[in-house]
Amino acid sequence: MEVIDTVAQMVRWRDRWKKAGRGIGVVPTMGYLHAGHLSLVARARTENEIVVATIFVNPLQFGPTEDFSRYPRNFERDAAVLEKAGVDLIFAPTPAEMYPAGFDAAIEISGVTEGLEGAVRPGHFRGVATVVAKLFNITGAERAYFGQKDAQQVAVIQKLVRDLNFPTQIVVVPTVREPDGLALSSRNVYLSEAERAAAPVLYRALNAAHQLWEDQPTHCTGPALRQTMLDVLADEPLAQADYVSAADPATLREYETDVPVGQGVLLSLAVRFDHTRLIDNLLVTIQPGIVTARRVLSGGSA
Repeated sequence: MEVIDTVAQMVRWRDRWKKAGRGIGVVPTMGYLHAGHLSLVARARTENEIVVATIFVNPLQFGPTEDFSRYPRNFERDAAVLEKAGVDLIFAPTPAEMYPAGFDAAIEISGVTEGLEGAVRPGHFRGVATVVAKLFNITGAERAYFGQKDAQQVAVIQKLVRDLNFPTQIVVVPTVREPDGLALSSRNVYLSEAERAAAPVLYRALNAAHQLWEDQPTHCTGPALRQTMLDVLADEPLAQADYVSAADPATLREYETDVPVGQGVLLSLAVRFDHTRLIDNLLVTIQPGIVTARRVLSGGSA
Protein backbone atom coordinates (compact mmCIF):
# COMPACT_ATOMS: atom_id res chain seq x y z
CA MET A 1 0.00 0.00 0.00
CA GLU A 2 1.26 3.46 -0.93
CA VAL A 3 0.83 6.47 1.38
CA ILE A 4 1.14 9.90 -0.21
CA ASP A 5 0.38 13.45 0.85
CA THR A 6 0.69 15.69 -2.21
CA VAL A 7 -1.61 16.39 -5.12
CA ALA A 8 1.26 15.94 -7.58
CA GLN A 9 1.94 12.42 -6.32
CA MET A 10 -1.76 11.51 -6.48
CA VAL A 11 -2.01 12.79 -10.05
CA ARG A 12 1.00 10.72 -11.10
CA TRP A 13 -0.56 7.56 -9.67
CA ARG A 14 -3.93 8.44 -11.21
CA ASP A 15 -2.44 8.94 -14.66
CA ARG A 16 -0.43 5.72 -14.40
CA TRP A 17 -3.54 3.72 -13.54
CA LYS A 18 -5.62 5.41 -16.23
CA LYS A 19 -2.99 4.65 -18.87
CA ALA A 20 -3.06 0.99 -17.80
CA GLY A 21 -6.86 0.95 -18.03
CA ARG A 22 -7.35 0.23 -14.33
CA GLY A 23 -10.60 1.46 -12.78
CA ILE A 24 -10.35 3.57 -9.61
CA GLY A 25 -12.72 3.68 -6.66
CA VAL A 26 -12.32 6.29 -3.91
CA VAL A 27 -13.47 6.20 -0.29
CA PRO A 28 -13.29 9.75 1.12
CA THR A 29 -12.91 9.85 4.92
CA MET A 30 -11.83 12.16 7.70
CA GLY A 31 -10.03 9.31 9.40
CA TYR A 32 -10.50 7.76 12.84
CA LEU A 33 -11.97 4.80 11.04
CA HIS A 34 -14.63 2.41 12.26
CA ALA A 35 -16.56 -0.53 10.80
CA GLY A 36 -18.80 1.83 8.84
CA HIS A 37 -15.84 3.14 6.88
CA LEU A 38 -14.59 -0.40 6.33
CA SER A 39 -17.95 -1.38 4.84
CA LEU A 40 -17.32 1.30 2.19
CA VAL A 41 -13.83 -0.06 1.55
CA ALA A 42 -15.16 -3.60 1.26
CA ARG A 43 -17.75 -2.54 -1.31
CA ALA A 44 -15.15 -0.56 -3.25
CA ARG A 45 -12.77 -3.52 -3.21
CA THR A 46 -15.37 -5.71 -4.97
CA GLU A 47 -16.07 -3.18 -7.71
CA ASN A 48 -12.72 -1.61 -8.65
CA GLU A 49 -9.24 -2.69 -9.65
CA ILE A 50 -7.75 0.16 -7.58
CA VAL A 51 -9.07 1.44 -4.26
CA VAL A 52 -7.93 4.82 -2.93
CA ALA A 53 -8.86 5.96 0.57
CA THR A 54 -8.49 9.63 1.42
CA ILE A 55 -7.90 10.85 4.95
CA PHE A 56 -8.45 14.57 5.29
CA VAL A 57 -10.11 16.48 8.11
CA ASN A 58 -11.52 19.27 6.01
CA PRO A 59 -11.41 22.65 7.77
CA LEU A 60 -13.86 24.20 5.29
CA GLN A 61 -16.77 22.14 6.61
CA PHE A 62 -16.28 23.07 10.27
CA GLY A 63 -17.82 26.24 11.70
CA PRO A 64 -15.90 28.53 14.07
CA THR A 65 -17.54 26.98 17.15
CA GLU A 66 -17.28 23.36 15.94
CA ASP A 67 -14.82 20.61 16.79
CA PHE A 68 -12.14 20.83 14.06
CA SER A 69 -9.23 21.02 16.50
CA ARG A 70 -10.51 18.19 18.70
CA TYR A 71 -11.81 15.96 15.92
CA PRO A 72 -10.31 12.51 16.68
CA ARG A 73 -7.23 11.55 14.70
CA ASN A 74 -5.05 8.43 14.66
CA PHE A 75 -3.32 8.16 11.31
CA GLU A 76 -1.04 5.24 12.16
CA ARG A 77 -3.97 3.10 13.28
CA ASP A 78 -6.05 4.13 10.26
CA ALA A 79 -3.23 3.26 7.85
CA ALA A 80 -2.81 -0.20 9.39
CA VAL A 81 -6.55 -0.85 9.19
CA LEU A 82 -6.77 0.28 5.57
CA GLU A 83 -3.79 -1.82 4.52
CA LYS A 84 -5.40 -4.89 6.07
CA ALA A 85 -8.65 -4.06 4.26
CA GLY A 86 -6.87 -4.12 0.90
CA VAL A 87 -6.61 -0.42 0.05
CA ASP A 88 -4.02 0.28 -2.66
CA LEU A 89 -3.22 3.88 -1.77
CA ILE A 90 -3.94 6.40 0.98
CA PHE A 91 -4.06 10.05 -0.05
CA ALA A 92 -3.62 12.12 3.12
CA PRO A 93 -2.94 15.75 2.21
CA THR A 94 -2.51 18.63 4.64
CA PRO A 95 -4.91 21.61 4.62
CA ALA A 96 -2.13 23.71 3.06
CA GLU A 97 -1.79 21.17 0.24
CA MET A 98 -5.52 21.20 -0.51
CA TYR A 99 -6.00 24.93 0.02
CA PRO A 100 -2.71 26.65 -0.85
CA ALA A 101 -2.12 30.37 -0.54
CA GLY A 102 -4.48 32.26 -2.80
CA PHE A 103 -7.14 29.53 -2.86
CA ASP A 104 -10.50 31.31 -3.30
CA ALA A 105 -12.84 28.81 -4.99
CA ALA A 106 -16.02 27.39 -3.48
CA ILE A 107 -18.93 25.30 -4.72
CA GLU A 108 -22.39 26.23 -3.51
CA ILE A 109 -25.25 23.74 -3.84
CA SER A 110 -28.76 25.16 -3.34
CA GLY A 111 -32.03 23.46 -2.50
CA VAL A 112 -31.04 20.28 -0.65
CA THR A 113 -28.62 22.23 1.57
CA GLU A 114 -31.15 24.67 2.96
CA GLY A 115 -32.66 22.67 5.84
CA LEU A 116 -31.49 20.13 8.41
CA GLU A 117 -27.68 20.29 8.77
CA GLY A 118 -27.52 23.20 6.34
CA ALA A 119 -29.71 25.33 8.58
CA VAL A 120 -27.81 24.45 11.76
CA ARG A 121 -24.29 24.54 10.27
CA PRO A 122 -24.02 27.47 7.82
CA GLY A 123 -21.31 26.92 5.23
CA HIS A 124 -20.89 23.24 6.07
CA PHE A 125 -22.07 21.92 2.73
CA ARG A 126 -20.09 24.53 0.81
CA GLY A 127 -17.02 22.98 2.43
CA VAL A 128 -18.21 19.45 1.69
CA ALA A 129 -18.99 20.17 -1.98
CA THR A 130 -15.70 22.00 -2.50
CA VAL A 131 -13.47 19.28 -1.04
CA VAL A 132 -15.38 16.44 -2.73
CA ALA A 133 -15.08 18.14 -6.12
CA LYS A 134 -11.33 18.51 -5.58
CA LEU A 135 -10.96 14.87 -4.50
CA PHE A 136 -12.90 13.63 -7.52
CA ASN A 137 -10.69 15.65 -9.86
CA ILE A 138 -7.44 14.71 -8.14
CA THR A 139 -8.10 10.96 -7.83
CA GLY A 140 -9.93 10.53 -11.15
CA ALA A 141 -12.19 7.92 -9.55
CA GLU A 142 -14.91 6.27 -11.59
CA ARG A 143 -16.79 5.43 -8.38
CA ALA A 144 -16.96 7.09 -4.96
CA TYR A 145 -18.33 5.47 -1.81
CA PHE A 146 -20.32 7.22 0.90
CA GLY A 147 -22.33 6.16 3.92
CA GLN A 148 -25.92 7.29 4.03
CA LYS A 149 -26.02 7.89 7.76
CA ASP A 150 -25.15 11.32 6.37
CA ALA A 151 -28.20 11.31 4.10
CA GLN A 152 -28.15 15.04 3.38
CA GLN A 153 -24.46 14.92 2.50
CA VAL A 154 -25.21 12.12 0.04
CA ALA A 155 -27.99 14.21 -1.52
CA VAL A 156 -25.61 17.17 -1.87
CA ILE A 157 -22.88 15.06 -3.49
CA GLN A 158 -25.36 13.40 -5.86
CA LYS A 159 -26.56 16.85 -6.93
CA LEU A 160 -22.97 18.07 -7.32
CA VAL A 161 -22.18 15.17 -9.65
CA ARG A 162 -25.41 15.52 -11.61
CA ASP A 163 -25.39 19.31 -12.01
CA LEU A 164 -21.67 19.68 -12.80
CA ASN A 165 -21.39 16.53 -14.96
CA PHE A 166 -18.74 14.76 -12.95
CA PRO A 167 -18.04 11.32 -14.53
CA THR A 168 -18.15 9.71 -11.08
CA GLN A 169 -20.73 7.18 -9.92
CA ILE A 170 -21.87 7.71 -6.33
CA VAL A 171 -22.30 4.44 -4.45
CA VAL A 172 -24.28 4.66 -1.19
CA VAL A 173 -23.71 1.96 1.40
CA PRO A 174 -26.11 1.14 4.29
CA THR A 175 -25.61 2.15 7.92
CA VAL A 176 -23.54 0.01 10.21
CA ARG A 177 -24.88 -0.03 13.77
CA GLU A 178 -23.90 -1.21 17.21
CA PRO A 179 -26.02 -4.07 18.62
CA ASP A 180 -28.14 -1.50 20.50
CA GLY A 181 -28.86 0.44 17.32
CA LEU A 182 -26.44 3.34 17.68
CA ALA A 183 -25.08 4.29 14.27
CA LEU A 184 -21.30 4.12 14.10
CA SER A 185 -19.64 7.53 14.01
CA SER A 186 -16.16 8.83 14.69
CA ARG A 187 -17.75 11.24 17.18
CA ASN A 188 -19.08 8.43 19.37
CA VAL A 189 -15.67 8.42 21.08
CA TYR A 190 -16.60 11.75 22.69
CA LEU A 191 -19.52 10.23 24.62
CA SER A 192 -19.21 9.67 28.35
CA GLU A 193 -20.33 6.31 29.73
CA ALA A 194 -23.74 7.73 30.65
CA GLU A 195 -24.11 9.46 27.30
CA ARG A 196 -23.19 6.29 25.43
CA ALA A 197 -25.89 4.43 27.34
CA ALA A 198 -28.39 7.14 26.39
CA ALA A 199 -27.37 7.53 22.74
CA PRO A 200 -29.50 4.68 21.29
CA VAL A 201 -32.49 6.96 21.91
CA LEU A 202 -31.87 8.32 18.38
CA TYR A 203 -32.60 4.95 16.84
CA ARG A 204 -35.57 4.37 19.16
CA ALA A 205 -37.04 7.70 18.06
CA LEU A 206 -36.63 6.84 14.39
CA ASN A 207 -38.17 3.42 14.90
CA ALA A 208 -41.14 4.90 16.79
CA ALA A 209 -41.86 7.21 13.84
CA HIS A 210 -41.44 4.29 11.46
CA GLN A 211 -43.96 2.29 13.51
CA LEU A 212 -46.44 5.17 13.27
CA TRP A 213 -45.94 5.11 9.51
CA GLU A 214 -46.59 1.38 9.38
CA ASP A 215 -49.74 1.78 11.44
CA GLN A 216 -51.21 4.38 9.08
CA PRO A 217 -49.12 4.46 5.86
CA THR A 218 -51.70 6.32 3.77
CA HIS A 219 -52.77 8.92 6.38
CA CYS A 220 -49.55 9.79 8.16
CA THR A 221 -48.57 13.45 8.49
CA GLY A 222 -45.19 15.05 8.75
CA PRO A 223 -46.06 16.85 12.01
CA ALA A 224 -47.19 13.57 13.61
CA LEU A 225 -43.96 11.82 12.63
CA ARG A 226 -41.84 14.65 13.99
CA GLN A 227 -43.81 14.80 17.25
CA THR A 228 -43.39 11.06 17.72
CA MET A 229 -39.61 11.43 17.53
CA LEU A 230 -39.67 14.40 19.92
CA ASP A 231 -41.77 12.45 22.42
CA VAL A 232 -39.24 9.60 22.52
CA LEU A 233 -36.30 12.00 22.85
CA ALA A 234 -38.07 13.83 25.69
CA ASP A 235 -37.90 10.65 27.80
CA GLU A 236 -34.07 10.77 27.76
CA PRO A 237 -32.78 13.61 30.00
CA LEU A 238 -29.31 13.65 28.46
CA ALA A 239 -30.61 14.10 24.89
CA GLN A 240 -31.26 17.59 23.54
CA ALA A 241 -32.73 17.68 20.02
CA ASP A 242 -31.28 20.11 17.49
CA TYR A 243 -33.96 19.07 15.01
CA VAL A 244 -36.24 16.24 13.97
CA SER A 245 -37.36 15.90 10.37
CA ALA A 246 -39.88 14.05 8.23
CA ALA A 247 -39.02 15.13 4.71
CA ASP A 248 -39.34 14.29 1.04
CA PRO A 249 -36.41 11.95 0.32
CA ALA A 250 -35.58 13.69 -2.97
CA THR A 251 -35.91 17.39 -2.09
CA LEU A 252 -35.50 17.17 1.72
CA ARG A 253 -38.46 19.56 2.08
CA GLU A 254 -40.46 18.95 5.25
CA TYR A 255 -43.87 17.34 4.92
CA GLU A 256 -46.42 19.64 6.56
CA THR A 257 -49.52 17.57 5.81
CA ASP A 258 -50.08 13.94 4.74
CA VAL A 259 -47.07 12.19 3.29
CA PRO A 260 -47.97 11.51 -0.37
CA VAL A 261 -48.47 7.84 -1.09
CA GLY A 262 -45.62 6.50 -3.21
CA GLN A 263 -43.03 9.11 -2.25
CA GLY A 264 -41.81 7.76 1.07
CA VAL A 265 -40.24 9.80 3.84
CA LEU A 266 -36.75 10.45 5.16
CA LEU A 267 -36.87 10.47 8.96
CA SER A 268 -33.83 12.19 10.41
CA LEU A 269 -32.65 13.91 13.56
CA ALA A 270 -29.70 15.59 15.22
CA VAL A 271 -29.26 15.28 18.97
CA ARG A 272 -26.76 16.77 21.40
CA PHE A 273 -25.30 15.02 24.42
CA ASP A 274 -23.52 17.88 26.18
CA HIS A 275 -20.73 18.81 23.70
CA THR A 276 -21.26 15.82 21.39
CA ARG A 277 -23.68 16.04 18.49
CA LEU A 278 -24.95 12.90 16.74
CA ILE A 279 -27.10 12.46 13.64
CA ASP A 280 -29.05 9.50 12.33
CA ASN A 281 -31.85 8.73 9.90
CA LEU A 282 -34.15 6.12 8.45
CA LEU A 283 -35.52 6.09 4.92
CA VAL A 284 -39.02 4.67 4.67
CA THR A 285 -40.36 3.97 1.19
CA ILE A 286 -43.84 2.94 0.17
CA GLN A 287 -45.41 1.26 -2.81
CA PRO A 288 -49.09 0.30 -3.11
CA GLY A 289 -49.66 -2.42 -0.52
CA ILE A 290 -45.99 -2.53 0.53
CA VAL A 291 -44.09 -0.57 3.15
CA THR A 292 -40.34 -1.00 3.55
CA ALA A 293 -37.76 0.72 5.71
CA ARG A 294 -34.06 0.74 5.02
CA ARG A 295 -31.35 2.22 7.15
CA VAL A 296 -29.75 5.23 5.61
CA LEU A 297 -26.12 4.55 6.08
CA SER A 298 -23.28 5.19 8.35
CA GLY A 299 -20.05 5.08 6.62
CA GLY A 300 -17.14 7.07 5.55
CA SER A 301 -18.10 10.53 6.63
CA ALA A 302 -17.88 11.85 10.11
